[in-house]
Amino acid sequence: MNLNQLGVALYTIVYKEIRRFMRIWPQTLLPPAITMTLYFVIFGNLVGSRIGEMGGFSYMQFIVPGLIMMAVITNSYANVSSSFFSSKFQKSIEELIMSPVPLHAILWGYVLGGVARGILVAIIVTTLSLFFTDLYITNWFVTIYTVLVTSLLFSLGGFINAVYAKSFDDISIIPTFVLTPLTYLGGVFYAISILSPFWQNLSLVNPIVYMVNAFRFGILGHSDVNVSISLMVITFWCVVLYGIAYYLLSRGSGMRE
Repeated sequence: MNLNQLGVALYTIVYKEIRRFMRIWPQTLLPPAITMTLYFVIFGNLVGSRIGEMGGFSYMQFIVPGLIMMAVITNSYANVSSSFFSSKFQKSIEELIMSPVPLHAILWGYVLGGVARGILVAIIVTTLSLFFTDLYITNWFVTIYTVLVTSLLFSLGGFINAVYAKSFDDISIIPTFVLTPLTYLGGVFYAISILSPFWQNLSLVNPIVYMVNAFRFGILGHSDVNVSISLMVITFWCVVLYGIAYYLLSRGSGMRE
């Protein structure tokens, strides 16, 4: 397969994935917009007015970057896990794997579909947040890199989840019992620096802490974790998960049963 054919194959898969979540936008784009608006109203305005400042910023400003990342994480993950499992369930993925399309193109096609949804949701949530507080991006590179790589990371995670899932119920286990607790404990609603030394060190085991703090630094210029370390951690896990995802796809794991 030459480069032009590879580009057409990749474009087709990505286009299909984007068409898929755009076609059902009331289920994919509207819920995160409503959910995040409720967070802004309840935690930002009502609770935040009593808390005051955190990290030198109003509570609303402080939590907005974390809430944006929360939306990116959940939507990137959900898009790929549901889409790839549906392809497995319908047996259509077998035809795609047997075609001349390289496995890397197949993997990137599904993952970029998840990234597209994650970025679109990030734009929607960021736009809504401007009705509640003022945001000024202090570092464009860190902001854009963090949101892209985080979306890529959890799209890969969703892919791996879908490979192992045996039913539609299985694709909701990880988001419910792993992603949600890690996100809430990832510094979205509080500064890691206010914790005791023991809990600060324990929090550093949570990879979402690095994503939230890197993104918060990009927007507010404030982070409880060294930004260079945060970016390296996120990038490292992207490489690891990509390797795992490609290995599983090349072996046909979960698809030859």
